[in-house]
Amino acid sequence: MSHHLDTPLAAQTGQLFLDDLCVFAGENSTVFVMDVNSTVNGLHSEPSFHTEARYEFKVHFDGAEQEDLTYRVAFADPDADGRQPLRLHALTGDQARDDSADGEQLLRGRTGDIAQGQGVRLWAGRIKDWFYIDLGLLSKVNAAVNAGAAVDLSQWQPKDARNSFAGTTVDSIVLEVSHDHPRLRPGTQIGVWAATKLATDAGGWRQINRAGHPMMWPIFWPDDVQFTDPSDTQHVSQDVESDRKHIGEHIAASVAATGTSTDPTGYAQSVVRELFPDVLSYTVGTPASYSFVSRNGRTLADNAPEVMLSLVTGGAVLSGLSPATNQEMRTDQFPYVVPA
Repeated sequence: MSHHLDTPLAAQTGQLFLDDLCVFAGENSTVFVMDVNSTVNGLHSEPSFHTEARYEFKVHFDGAEQEDLTYRVAFADPDADGRQPLRLHALTGDQARDDSADGEQLLRGRTGDIAQGQGVRLWAGRIKDWFYIDLGLLSKVNAAVNAGAAVDLSQWQPKDARNSFAGTTVDSIVLEVSHDHPRLRPGTQIGVWAATKLATDAGGWRQINRAGHPMMWPIFWPDDVQFTDPSDTQHVSQDVESDRKHIGEHIAASVAATGTSTDPTGYAQSVVRELFPDVLSYTVGTPASYSFVSRNGRTLADNAPEVMLSLVTGGAVLSGLSPATNQEMRTDQFPYVVPA
């Protein structure tokens, strides 16, 4: 090989950085959306998916600690038109947790085209980024939570908010699975997370990054731009032991300093119980919504940043933006995103 896959530099690419994850109801189906490689961060690569990586949707059933279904997408080198051939595999049971397992190939296709068959549809390619937030607001909350200090938004005016993601693009994988699937039937309780994995020189696979709840990395690991935090590589089942304590302490200290709760420790513990393990919960077949009232999946329209910032600070944080901000970046037809 002309490069070494096991070096830290090999992993430092936007192609492996998970920007977003959504799960919501489609057309008699469940839709999974994974975004990587945003132009908004300094890790951005040329628009494409890593050809020596795997992009995986992990599905847990009924609150199980381990996933029992994995959808794995892999990409090859671009053809003469710049399109990348792709393959979709499904792995179930023990294979869903086994990097050496091949599973069942469901589809072959290429980026920019809709591939379908066996109760699934898949689209992957470059899109207009539908995410919206003013990063100036995020930086104010980040600084306070990480320092265990009071959140000072006295200089923040929601009416002046500007979407920092306006005009940016991102690579997206959209998978739609029919309700006829034997496990993904309406009413089923699932937990979903996404992972990127890179091939190793030894022939195995190394997890590089993962995503569950929105905004987790920007809020709790904002400086992890080189994938050095242990949380990147661990399984979600390890979250409770490794992350709840120290993140809870940060939230409690910040909430105490801000004065938004009479029991900062109790409040912080309720938040970390909600967020860890870092898995997006969803009831198949129901309207998805990541909101103040409920967190059931997540749609492309949800103002998840406002919800998350309010949750970790213990008080209402108005982002100044709304679902109308990104209405031109999403559609109600598959693949639900807008190609760039």
